[in-house]
Amino acid sequence: MTWKFTDDVPIYLQIINIMKADIVAGKYRSGDKLPAVRDLAMELGVNPNTVQKAFAELERQGLVQSERTSGRFVSIDEKGIEELRSDISDGYIAEMFANLRKLGMDDKMIKDAVKHWEDKQ
Repeated sequence: MTWKFTDDVPIYLQIINIMKADIVAGKYRSGDKLPAVRDLAMELGVNPNTVQKAFAELERQGLVQSERTSGRFVSIDEKGIEELRSDISDGYIAEMFANLRKLGMDDKMIKDAVKHWEDKQ
């Protein structure tokens, strides 16, 4: 897998967001072991401290848990995955609305455009 980082957001935050998306998408399921910090850092070409910081934040948020000698594991249940999915999708929708409002569209125009797009699919 190729990870692409941007310069406008700290890398550790981008790692957090990608890991959350991977959990929601089912790449990592509840109980799955996450890659080791050093292995992931080498794969990403970043400092291990950056990955450690991302994993520590995921742990603080309750999305992963550490087992001292075994590594880190996804610790959320199906309800937690659905809540995370809802949070992420709400963010995408809010961003879409904000971008379309910049084009001068009001909420009705945006909803009509989404319906039109859906009908074409």
